[in-house]
Amino acid sequence: LAAGLMILARCTTGRTARRAPDWQVMVVIATSFGIGTALETTGAASLVAGGLIGLAKGDPWGTLALVFVATSLLTSFATNNVAAVLVFPIAVQAAAAIGVSPLPFIITVMIGASAEFATPIGYQTNLMVYNVGGYRFTDFVRVGLPLNVIVGMVTILVVPLVWHL
Repeated sequence: LAAGLMILARCTTGRTARRAPDWQVMVVIATSFGIGTALETTGAASLVAGGLIGLAKGDPWGTLALVFVATSLLTSFATNNVAAVLVFPIAVQAAAAIGVSPLPFIITVMIGASAEFATPIGYQTNLMVYNVGGYRFTDFVRVGLPLNVIVGMVTILVVPLVWHL
């Protein structure tokens, strides 16, 4: 609606509006929804959730931390949208399996997918400044990895206190 109003108000032309969407990103997001649904339907989400719970020895805080790590790692090499869509059903299944509220797990996925500083790949703004700023991949790892760790620690400490497990 907003794009249509912009064309009607002559803020932009129809030609410019048609060129504006990044169709590659749109296709990746659209296919990730299908993959997320497939993960849930086939039981793969339950399998991965069981693996996370096993690694955390059934501890809700440990499982929450592993959900953050999984989301953050996936976001580092895919887009944040893909990571969120793929880890969401896993997080919900993990919460259900250990009998806790899924809300802290969902919030953790949202933060883990959005707080991507360790690579230029995972977040659009990182890609925007990567070439223009003359950065190297290792610059992102060197500065961004500690930021990811800090955000992860704060998330794991604060989220369960605000949105109770």
